Amino acid sequence: MKKEYRVKKNKEFQYAFQKGKSFANRQLVIYHVKKTDQTHYRAGLSVGKKIGNAVTRNRIKRYLRQAFQELDAYIAPECDIIVIARQPVKDLEFAVIKKSLVHLLKKEQLLTF
Repeated sequence: MKKEYRVKKNKEFQYAFQKGKSFANRQLVIYHVKKTDQTHYRAGLSVGKKIGNAVTRNRIKRYLRQAFQELDAYIAPECDIIVIARQPVKDLEFAVIKKSLVHLLKKEQLLTF
């Protein structure tokens, strides 16, 4: 995922938390906000310290970025998406994390396939 397609600023995260819609499963929580002036979606990732050490948190973020990259063509372009990892995600492999992300994006109708 390119850096210009990431949500980085705290202000943008807070806006998504306050104004956006949320949906969750056991592994992930997703917030999304529609933005009509964007030509490509942006994604923000949050993995808290309770999940594990830095190696574990970075691995989870790497898996999530890779899942977004593989789903790039199918995600609605006019939204900001914030993904928060929950405790059970620390023991999962890439395929399961991707499946969980796809489940949430389908539920919120952010996928186009």
